Amino acid sequence: MSTSPIDAPVVAITGAGDGIGRAIAARLGREGYAVVVSDINDEAGAATVSEITDAGGTATFVHVDAGSPEDNDALVRAALDTYGRLDAAVNNAGLGAPPAPLGEIDTDTFNRAIDVTLRGTFFGMRSQLQHFSSAGAGTIVNIISIGGLQASTHLSPYIAAKHGVVGLTETAALDYAAQGIRINGVAPGPIATAALDTLPDEVKQEQKARVPLGRFGAPSDIAAAVAWLLSEESAFVTGTIVPVDGGAVLA
Repeated sequence: MSTSPIDAPVVAITGAGDGIGRAIAARLGREGYAVVVSDINDEAGAATVSEITDAGGTATFVHVDAGSPEDNDALVRAALDTYGRLDAAVNNAGLGAPPAPLGEIDTDTFNRAIDVTLRGTFFGMRSQLQHFSSAGAGTIVNIISIGGLQASTHLSPYIAAKHGVVGLTETAALDYAAQGIRINGVAPGPIATAALDTLPDEVKQEQKARVPLGRFGAPSDIAAAVAWLLSEESAFVTGTIVPVDGGAVLA
């Protein structure tokens, strides 16, 4: 346990075991943050920590089920216990559902998407903001999706949850602006991740065709946007949702 804060800024990231979350953690580790990596998958989270430390960075892992308020509280405590401070947070954990028309979606499927993606973001922000408010500073970035900015067929649970995260982001930004606490969101479009690779080739080609820039994004594209929103270069930005989507939200 640290007895005094380390010199580096400290960031906590949920859902950092792979994909976009791991890319964000690795980018922030390279930029000098001490990274508190969290995920429900311990092995994946440990692999992210290894990637950061092998590159000369500082990181630790905490097991977090994003849908648990107790786990989100524990994540903040772990950052304070380990490093003596917490300066920033990225709420990345989320869960979709198998595509289906709304009338065919069972209650458990809907509830799980809401519990992890919407309630999980709420629990994370609540824990983080209680600390940031008492500390008098802090920055939050929520990973949303262009699904939080527009409708999409057969994805009702995911779309509803991500629209809710937009509302949480914008409202909390207003609530805490007077304290100098900034809260923003990044809305990825189609990103080349392991999840995207599971789709049939024809579906992937259809998705790519809807992106005006004509390609899928990379997890590093999202990490770059997050790094900017956490930096002093975006000091006058709060309550903003930044699409990183190759123009897909406009198409």
